[in-house]
Amino acid sequence: MKLIFEKSVTGRRTVATGKPDVPATINLNTELLRQKPAPLPQLSELDVVRHFTELSQRNFGVDTSFYPLGSCTMKYNPKVTELIASYTGFAHLHPLLPQLRMGGMLTQGALKVIYETDLLLREITAMAGFTMQPLAGAHGELTGMMIMAAYHRDRANKKNTVLVPDSAHGTNPASAAIAGYQVVSVPSDDNGLLSLSALKSVLNDQVAGIMLTCPNTLGLFNPHIKEICDLVHSVDSLAYYDGANLNAIVGKARPGDFGFDIVHLNLHKTFATPHGGGGPGAGPVGVKEHLLDFLPVSVVVKRQDGTYTLEYDRPKSIGYIAPFYGNFAVILKAYVYILMLGKEGLKRVAENAVLNANYIREKLENYYRPAVNTICKHECVFSPTDKMLANDIHAIDIAKALIDKGFHPPTVYFPTIVKEAMMIEPTETESKETLDAFINAMTEIAEMAQNQPEKLKSSPVTTPVSRPDETAAARNLDIAY
Repeated sequence: MKLIFEKSVTGRRTVATGKPDVPATINLNTELLRQKPAPLPQLSELDVVRHFTELSQRNFGVDTSFYPLGSCTMKYNPKVTELIASYTGFAHLHPLLPQLRMGGMLTQGALKVIYETDLLLREITAMAGFTMQPLAGAHGELTGMMIMAAYHRDRANKKNTVLVPDSAHGTNPASAAIAGYQVVSVPSDDNGLLSLSALKSVLNDQVAGIMLTCPNTLGLFNPHIKEICDLVHSVDSLAYYDGANLNAIVGKARPGDFGFDIVHLNLHKTFATPHGGGGPGAGPVGVKEHLLDFLPVSVVVKRQDGTYTLEYDRPKSIGYIAPFYGNFAVILKAYVYILMLGKEGLKRVAENAVLNANYIREKLENYYRPAVNTICKHECVFSPTDKMLANDIHAIDIAKALIDKGFHPPTVYFPTIVKEAMMIEPTETESKETLDAFINAMTEIAEMAQNQPEKLKSSPVTTPVSRPDETAAARNLDIAY
């Protein structure tokens, strides 16, 4: 497929416009304007339409194919949530509209959605209250760390470190560092779980808290999670729950019951909003009772007369962490999804997510090396076998070969504690037929790695570009256009 610039023909254009009969008025400093025309391609409208239509047909997406990215939960998103979010009464609201006017009809519905979503998430997580402002998971992490810091400042605690497992998502240590903490990495044990002995060796009065994902990035639930939270609390520290993997336990277990003080959730992962390509997302943060005063302002509250308003009088609040009230459309879709599934439906989310992951694990464990050969939760991690590595076949080669099979590759080389990792998360919404097709493709690739390694290393052959040098591309950017 040619680039759109390669299709350009001098003098060809989509539409010809005559000279305007209204004089142009330029209010900008002319030095800020382009001094010569932009080198745009010259094409007909039909050429442009066909080019971008063809590009769209080459994209991977949850609406077109299986998307097994581990820890990202790229599940199918019900179209009913998209439909309701497009309703005029929601889509055309402006955040600066008065909260109460014309009988409260302008914004009361939106405020009710935010308020009731808060209540639903409290029940799901065993938290005392939520803020809906964070715009993504990592933004939620930072908000949680800011709340942690505010709590310790309020108690005059001199704490400067946050503990993070070596298997954590990369944003965990980044969020803690941005919040002003030193990060101490805690190693995993031979079973792929946070090492209790290592945790005890670094736990002291300088520790402000710990950031944990449960199940972790290996898809493993830590049976010692309550003990870990108790240990952290014993030194007046806080336990923070990264909700990226909540699909595995939603409706079945609640982070607050484990002992966590702060929770962030990815509405764009667990509660049916499209995720990927940079957003939009939402990462609400929930806290226990002793942290409510530190939540960002404003907070939606319900008055005695049944109307809703925004409360700003929170002296200990960390303040605004996002404009207005967060990504409202994302919150709305999650609200619809939770109400649609209900309590029993959410339980089935976890059951199906775990069932699908273990089905893949069982089917592929004789073809690839399992990172930990045990029952997993929502995702499983494999590596190439010794024979594959001897044939110079690596995780990247297997990922590239999957593209030729019509599947988006899983996450590769993460978590970093597993060499040549391939993290597969089927999610709860995929059918057995789809999983079987993926398993067959992975099986065929495993056989090719044994018998035709050179052919495998030439994959993909079905794409316009086969194997770009990604490192060189990042270091030598060509931004001429």
